[in-house]
Amino acid sequence: MRTHPKSRIALSTALLLSLAACGGGGGGSSGFLPAGTTAGTSTGTTGGGGSGTTAAAKLNGIAATGAAFAGAKVTVVDQRGVTVCTTETDAKGAYECTLPADTKAPLVVTAARDDLTLYSTTASATGGNVNVTPLTTIIVSRLSPDGNPASLAGAIATRPDTVTDSTVKQQVAELVAALKPLLTLLGDAVDPISGAFTADGSGHDRLLDSIAVSVRPDGAGANIEITVKAVPTTEDAAPVSISFRSDATLPALPQSVATATLAPAGASLAVASLFDRLTQCFALPLSKRVTAANDTTAVTGGPDEVIATECRTLFVNDNPASYLSNGSKVGRNGSNQGAFAGLFRPGATGLKYDRGEQQFFRSNGDQVLSYRSTDSTGAVQNQTIVARDVGGTLKLIGNQYNYSVSVSPTVQDRDFVSAPAFNYLSVSYDVTIPKQNNGNSSPIDHVVVKAPNGVSYTYKPGAGNANLQLEKVDGTGSATTTLLRLAAGFRDAARSGSPQAIEPGAYFLAPQLSDEQLRQLPEQGAFTVDFTFADGSTASQTHRMITRVPTIAEARLVKFADLTPQLREEIKGIAPAQALVFDAPSASEPSLIDFSADGDLDGWTVPQGAVAPVALTAFGSSLNGVAFEDRVDFVSSTRKAKIYCSQESLADDHCAQLVANGPWLYNTGTKVNLFQLSGTSAQQVLYLKGFSTKIPAP
Repeated sequence: MRTHPKSRIALSTALLLSLAACGGGGGGSSGFLPAGTTAGTSTGTTGGGGSGTTAAAKLNGIAATGAAFAGAKVTVVDQRGVTVCTTETDAKGAYECTLPADTKAPLVVTAARDDLTLYSTTASATGGNVNVTPLTTIIVSRLSPDGNPASLAGAIATRPDTVTDSTVKQQVAELVAALKPLLTLLGDAVDPISGAFTADGSGHDRLLDSIAVSVRPDGAGANIEITVKAVPTTEDAAPVSISFRSDATLPALPQSVATATLAPAGASLAVASLFDRLTQCFALPLSKRVTAANDTTAVTGGPDEVIATECRTLFVNDNPASYLSNGSKVGRNGSNQGAFAGLFRPGATGLKYDRGEQQFFRSNGDQVLSYRSTDSTGAVQNQTIVARDVGGTLKLIGNQYNYSVSVSPTVQDRDFVSAPAFNYLSVSYDVTIPKQNNGNSSPIDHVVVKAPNGVSYTYKPGAGNANLQLEKVDGTGSATTTLLRLAAGFRDAARSGSPQAIEPGAYFLAPQLSDEQLRQLPEQGAFTVDFTFADGSTASQTHRMITRVPTIAEARLVKFADLTPQLREEIKGIAPAQALVFDAPSASEPSLIDFSADGDLDGWTVPQGAVAPVALTAFGSSLNGVAFEDRVDFVSSTRKAKIYCSQESLADDHCAQLVANGPWLYNTGTKVNLFQLSGTSAQQVLYLKGFSTKIPAP
C-alpha cells in the first residue's frame, strides 16, 4: 500500500454449508488417478482397465434448492476416489453422466456453484436417478463419519459399507418420517434421492421451495436445521423448525403449518420470472428506460421519469412510486443515491439478474428474495429484495420502511500480522444504522435493538463515524464498530484468555455465548429496531436475518480472503510504530491509502470456497484522537484498491486540504491500524478479514 514517500507499506486487508443459507465450497474430493488412468467425463470416458465392451451406465438427476441449481458443476466420485464424471447442470437443474465401465460403487455426487455445494450419494454404479438437493445433503451429512458432507467421498475409500442400499434407505426413511407433516400437507411421496421430479415449483420441488436447510460442520459433527418457509403470524414470530446433530435422532416437524401459509405451487418459476423481467428492463438503453436526452449521460429523477413499460410493470400497481425500501424510493439524486439508481445510469445497461431464491415471508405475505446481479464488467453482488404476489406474478414493493437498517450475521477473522499468536475468530451481529438516516427531519437520538433472544442493545451517534455506535452495557462509552460480538476464540487453541483483552475498543458480550447457545439461536431470527429522534418522535421496524450466526467451531472451517505474501511482509515493516502514520500531505505524492503490493501488484487473494470481498475499510484516528473509518467499495474480482480520506464532520480532523475546494488527503499524524476486507454471501452472511498493525500486549 502506497501512501507517501515517508510512509509506505503494501497492504491487503467454514465450511459453513447453509443450503438455504451459504454453502461450503470445494465439493467432493476428486481423489487421485492411478498411473494410466483417465477420469471419466460427461461423455463417458472409460477409466483405467476398462475394456469398453460393457454397456455404459447412465447417471442422471435434478440439482435444486427449490429453484433449479442451474450452471452448477457436477462431480461424481467413486469408491476408489476416482472422479468418474464431471458435467454441468442445465437451466432446469438437470444433469446426466455416462459412467465408465469400471466405476466402483458407492458413489458421491456433488453439485457446486459459487459458495454453495450440494451433496448426494448412491450405493449403485449401474446408473439411474440421483438427485442433489438440500435434503440429500442432510442424508450425506448423516452418513459421513464426521458429519461433514465433503468427507464422505474419502470415508468410503476405506469404509465402503458406510454407503449401502440399507444405510441409504434407513436415512431416507428417517428423514421422510421427520418431514411427514409437511409431506402429507403437500402430497409429496417422492424419494429425495431416487425419485423423479422437475424444478418447477410443483410436487417434490414445492417441498424444497417450502423449507430452508442448513448443514454446518464443526469438526466433530454437523449442526442441521430444517426451517419451514411459512407466513408468520407477526413480523417477529419464530419460524417452525427442527434442529439436530448429524448423529442424533431426527425430531419430527410440528403439525402446525397450514397450506395457505406456504409458497404456492410454481413459486420458484415466479421468482425466476421476476428476475428475468428485471434483466429485460436493464437490457434497454438508458433513454428507453428513463427520460434522458441520450444513452451515455447519467440523469437524475424520480419514479415518474421511469418510462419503459418493461421497467414500470416490475413494481406493484405498475408504478415505481409504490416502491420504498429502507427510506429509499425509486430514483437518483446528484449523489447517485436512491433505490434502483442504476435505472438512471448508462453504466447499468446490460445488468443481469439471476439465481433468485425465496428466503422467507413477511407477516403480510410479502416475500424476501435473494438474488445475484452481474454488470457488464462481470462484477457480482449478492442482495435481497422484497416482492409481493399480485395475481400469481411477483412485483417489487420493498420493505416499506422509512429508515435504513442492516442486520447481518457476521464471521470475523482478525489477523495481527506481526503477532500471529493473537489471531482470533469472532461471530457477531453487525447492526448498521446510518447516522444520517432518511424519513425524519429530526436527528436520531438513539436506537434500541432487540435481538432474537430478547436482549436489547442501544446504539447512538458518535463523532467520526457514519453509522450509529453500540453503547457498552457497563456504561464505559461506545464501541468503535457496529459489531456486537457474541463469542470469540483465539486461532491458537492453546492460548488462554479472551480476545476482548487485546481489543478494548470493541464490544464483546460478557459472558460470551457458548457454542451450544449459539447453535440454539434460530434461523431467520428477527430483530426489533426502535428509533427515538431528537424531537421525541419514535418509529419501529423489524428486520429478519436469513440465517443465524455460526458457532466458533463452525467458524474455524470458514475460508477467508488473505494477504498476498508481498503485502504481508510490507505490513510487518511498520511493526515498530504499530500503525501506519501519515506525514504532511503533499501535492506531488497525495496522501491516500493504496492497498496494493509494491509494483502495483495484487494486495489479497481469495481461495476457492471463500466469499470474495467487495469493500475495504481503514480504521484509525487523527493526531487529536478522533476515530474514523474510511471505506471503498469495488467489484468482487478486485484484488487491490485505493482509499481516499473522507471527512465526516467539521470536528473530524483526520483529513486536510492543500488548497480550498481541493481533494481531501490524510492529515499529518493520522494513524491507520486496521484494514478490513468485507464480502457478503447470497444469504447475507457478512465475512470480515481484518489485518491489524498492532502488536497486542501479552
